Amino acid sequence: MNFQQLRIIQEAVRCHFNLTEVANALFTSQSGVSKHIKDLEDELGVELFVRRGKRVLGLTEPGKELVEIARRILLDAKNIRQLAEQFSNRDQGQLRVATTHTQARYALPPVVGRFKADFPKVHLALHQTSPAEIAAMLLAGEADIGIATEGLASVAELASFAFYEWRHAVIAPDGHPLISIQPLTLDAVAEHPLITYHEGFTGRAKLDAAFARAGLAPDIVISALDADVIKTYVELGLGIGIIASVAFNPVKDGGLRLLDSARLFEKNITWIAVRRGRYLRNFAYRFIEWCNPELSEPLVRNASSTAPSLTSAPGRGEVFEGGGGI
Repeated sequence: MNFQQLRIIQEAVRCHFNLTEVANALFTSQSGVSKHIKDLEDELGVELFVRRGKRVLGLTEPGKELVEIARRILLDAKNIRQLAEQFSNRDQGQLRVATTHTQARYALPPVVGRFKADFPKVHLALHQTSPAEIAAMLLAGEADIGIATEGLASVAELASFAFYEWRHAVIAPDGHPLISIQPLTLDAVAEHPLITYHEGFTGRAKLDAAFARAGLAPDIVISALDADVIKTYVELGLGIGIIASVAFNPVKDGGLRLLDSARLFEKNITWIAVRRGRYLRNFAYRFIEWCNPELSEPLVRNASSTAPSLTSAPGRGEVFEGGGGI
């Protein structure tokens, strides 16, 4: 048994048992992949894959158990390298943070600025992508830290921690009739074309639920992945917008008005997540702690090494003025 065989087992699951894709991912040949699988099965004396002719369809029962062990072994092998780097180059290396556009644009700049000042020799890579891809990157070891509202807290293999709470807010162009309605109601909002986030982004599910509970079916004319795009089309007069309130800047967004709509929508939580069992460098813990001072290194380290659970940060409240974020 060797690491390459274990990598093949792991990649086979990730690639949905397409051995050509497995070979490409591991920079080898399909025949080499097949030989490694056969050698491992011969050594163990059990079949690991369900086959139909030459096609691999899935894992057998022993294969399912083996893949979990293989993941742990490969993760620990990476942890050994991380451990060595921690003590040989304490303040050097790379930190990979996977997040969304709005998070990187509005929530993280103060943290990134402090991080670069304290760790100038650490390369900080910010990957901006969807919540689902953030979770996938964490699980694949392609990111050290993930930050998003959607798609992290429900993944058992990830340890998730509350970053901060926030609410959605309604924005409208200057002079829009909705500005004069006090107090603002969902019925009044639903009378106008809406521009807001795409499904699966920035608490969109809670927005839909709020309108559904009120028996309303808003006309969402444009959906986008980030607040900057939403604001652009609101400025063009194509509808009113619903964004995370932190994404509104009264100076830069001079042609728009942020309406008092906090009571219309539920609170959301933005989560910080790490892969369970993954060894993090000292500077990764500092980054997390600067996001939320209640997330100390011992707390994060202990929670991420235990069985699946959700770890929130009680009393954190709304970190950013207006309580926005994604």
